[in-house]
Amino acid sequence: MTIINNSKTDPNKILPMTYHWAREHYKNGIANNWTPEEVSMQKDVEQWKSDKVLSDAERRLILWNLGFFSTAESLTANNIVLAVYNHVTNPESRQYLLRQAYEEAVHTDTFIYCCDTLGLDPDEIYNMYETIPSIKEKDEFVIQLTTAVFDPNFKTDSTENIQRFLRDLVGFYVIMEGIFFYAGFAMMLALKRQNKMIGVGEQFEYIMRDESIHLAFGCDLIHTIRREFPEAWTAEFQEEIVQLILEAVELEKVYAFDACPDGLLGINAEQFAQYVEYIADRRLDRLSLGKHYHCENPFPWMSQSTDLMKEKNFFETRVTEYQTGASLEWD
Repeated sequence: MTIINNSKTDPNKILPMTYHWAREHYKNGIANNWTPEEVSMQKDVEQWKSDKVLSDAERRLILWNLGFFSTAESLTANNIVLAVYNHVTNPESRQYLLRQAYEEAVHTDTFIYCCDTLGLDPDEIYNMYETIPSIKEKDEFVIQLTTAVFDPNFKTDSTENIQRFLRDLVGFYVIMEGIFFYAGFAMMLALKRQNKMIGVGEQFEYIMRDESIHLAFGCDLIHTIRREFPEAWTAEFQEEIVQLILEAVELEKVYAFDACPDGLLGINAEQFAQYVEYIADRRLDRLSLGKHYHCENPFPWMSQSTDLMKEKNFFETRVTEYQTGASLEWD
């Protein structure tokens, strides 16, 4: 039995399970279930309409992050449905992929909700992947890693094609969701810590929790394939993956300096760039490829921002926390 290329697997027969980690990720996703409408945006609307709360730099930062995530989430969803699901033949892993596809739809709906609630120009937000060079370069970098697997005739029937599939998994799970998303998370949660755009910040917290599970599933999937098809995980291929991740870090640093060129209260682009390096080291280590940057986390509060055990006043806001998610590791 293998997780790909298993023609004997009945995709409709989920029991008995082979990969129990896939089931655990599915249950963790359920524990973090949420929808954007559960988050109050009233104070966000008041702050956005006021000319006394947000600086021009903060407004720009918010718009850029909404612009990047609005299209990046759609790209990720397309990759799951049109590529990864086709080639992962294991039923419990497919069940998780269906759950992830639903979560990506929720994330996409979140940005629709934010745009509608704040009265933003949808053409401006949803065209930033074309009009903002640093956003466009990040999207194109990931897309070019995954072109081959979108070919309807593509099959993971050779070592070379298994490596192409692994590039796709690294591109979306490790680079897009595990690195590119995290500077944006830090930016929006840094504003939330200053009591600015708290509703949007809370939505980003929920998205970050989902993405942490996506990343964990993706890394487990990569590790399973490399274990079952060791001929694909050569020293040369490992070095190629390392170089792709290092290139992604440089692209994310460019975005960090573009989105936050002059710094904001208590935060600056240099810190975001260092955070990206810290996160990249965690991703490299998770893939057993060794750390490269060896830097400290400039934002230790990020893990606190995604603590599922927060309490809410029931009469002021809807309860959206789930105690069963407390065992998850977010960064």
